[in-house]
Amino acid sequence: MYGFLIAVGVLLLLSIIWMVYRIQTLVSVVKGSDKKIASGSNKINAILFVVFLVGSGLLMFWYSIKEFDNYQLPIASEHGVVTDRLFWITMAITGVVFLITHILLFIFPYKYQYKESRKATFYPDNNKLEIIWTAVPGVVLAGLVISGWMAWSDITAPAPENAHVIEVMGYQFAWDIRYAGKDNVLGEHDFRLITAQNSAGVNFKDKNAVDDFFSPVVVIPKGEPVLFKIRARDVLHSVFAPHMRLKMDAVPGMPTRFWFVATKTTEEMRAETGNPEFNYEIACTEICGRGHNGMRKVIEVVEPEAYQKWFAEQKTFLQNDPSLANGMETEMSELAEIQ
Repeated sequence: MYGFLIAVGVLLLLSIIWMVYRIQTLVSVVKGSDKKIASGSNKINAILFVVFLVGSGLLMFWYSIKEFDNYQLPIASEHGVVTDRLFWITMAITGVVFLITHILLFIFPYKYQYKESRKATFYPDNNKLEIIWTAVPGVVLAGLVISGWMAWSDITAPAPENAHVIEVMGYQFAWDIRYAGKDNVLGEHDFRLITAQNSAGVNFKDKNAVDDFFSPVVVIPKGEPVLFKIRARDVLHSVFAPHMRLKMDAVPGMPTRFWFVATKTTEEMRAETGNPEFNYEIACTEICGRGHNGMRKVIEVVEPEAYQKWFAEQKTFLQNDPSLANGMETEMSELAEIQ
């Protein structure tokens, strides 16, 4: 290891000495020195630009094709199809522009390498060209922004009336999942009601909270709309379900929402990926503290019949812990005194 570091140090030192020598030569030329010899390094650098263009271009295409399946995850929601379409349209437009500009960027040093007899052309302005390269990007970007805005407006708009309502609450460092129960309406919550037994701060005096229940796994039906009502208990978190193309920040004091329709069950995705241990998941994509990497909640997508059977078997908060209702009178009276 020490030998490697010494070798790197020596290489850096030689590079610095060479750069200092080159700078001194250029400075002497600028000052009007007679030493105006165009060295071969100019041609070498020009050729290296072309070599780098070809080499890096081939490497980029090879790597993109080889690793395509690793960063293009299978889509498992209706919204995901829209998101991916917008993504690839954007990639196509920006990719073409990227390739053209970088080909020109590396070709120009070769084409216009230094020649003492060559003089630069003075080209002060061109109004037509200015209008074109301002208007064309403006129109293209406006189209992309409007398309993205339409997709965003759809997923954040009020969910269909038959959507299954699920609350996703983030805190350091986990997700709590609360289902709305048979009435499909979540009960009220108050951060001042948070206790060791009532981590979500649910107000059980609200009749809509009586049938709410907790689940260690997010179970959702295939082909039916699901509404995630998202909030955070402490710091900023972010709900991310990659296969659903779902991402929404969980902000303290500012509830957010995201509705979607899953199109593949967990078993179907396991068969598609060839991975019998595959699971959908919710991860946190905000650096929310030391335990950030442990914020993972499994999503299980099942057929509607299996979901209804599972839903009917769940016990409410109060059925699991009747003491929550007993202690609510005292807690609410204490809150009233504080107010």
